[in-house]
Amino acid sequence: MIDNTEDNGLWVRRFHPRPDAAARLVCLPHAGGSASFYFPVSQAMPDSVDVLCLQYPGRQDRRAEPLIDNIPDLADRVFAALLPWADRPLALFGHSMGATLAFEVARRFEREKGIVLAGLFASARRAPSMHRHETVHQQDDNGVIAELKKLSGTDSELLGDDEILRMVLPAIRADYHAAETYTYEPGEPLRCPVTAMTGDDDPKVTLEEARAWAGHTEGPFDFHVFPGGHFYLASHQKAVNTLMADRLRAHQGA
Repeated sequence: MIDNTEDNGLWVRRFHPRPDAAARLVCLPHAGGSASFYFPVSQAMPDSVDVLCLQYPGRQDRRAEPLIDNIPDLADRVFAALLPWADRPLALFGHSMGATLAFEVARRFEREKGIVLAGLFASARRAPSMHRHETVHQQDDNGVIAELKKLSGTDSELLGDDEILRMVLPAIRADYHAAETYTYEPGEPLRCPVTAMTGDDDPKVTLEEARAWAGHTEGPFDFHVFPGGHFYLASHQKAVNTLMADRLRAHQGA
């Protein structure tokens, strides 16, 4: 069952609506990812957590819409789409590019509405202040495809279907452009709890870069390392889900 409200289903997807939940968890996809990537998270969460999965423009049923290739504009749009859902404690879970986007959305909630989120879960992404010079978005199609295969974040059948792959490459390239050209603007740290999670063999983020998320909040911070690479989630989804549910439960009892 999918329930789409407020935004006519453009941005927010609820695969398992829990209208009586005490808190909401918003899942922000990685570069090239879609809302459906988080279907297992939505399915596994307890009844106390209502899961919202974001769908960016330019993919799946939004394929005909203009792409957004920078984090600030994307964060503005996501922030506006989530405002109607902030009637109860709201937490953000972002993987890779989604973590950077989640940080900027959390900033907007605090700066523009004075809303301190119930938590920010940053997965497989260096802290915003930790810069890397990356140029995947400037490579030709074969270079982008090679990067996708290296990270194992795209279904192998998709990578073997040239026609479908050529259809989704513009969205993937736009996301890489957004992630790789992001520039952190120093400002007040967040006040919400931040949990950083990463794989111990992730070529996109070192443990030091992930641990640096601690400097971006005045609230509680914790750090978790799992065996695996950039998509360690594939093997540790249950543990990650339990971790997030426990953190949200603790926040509700605080």
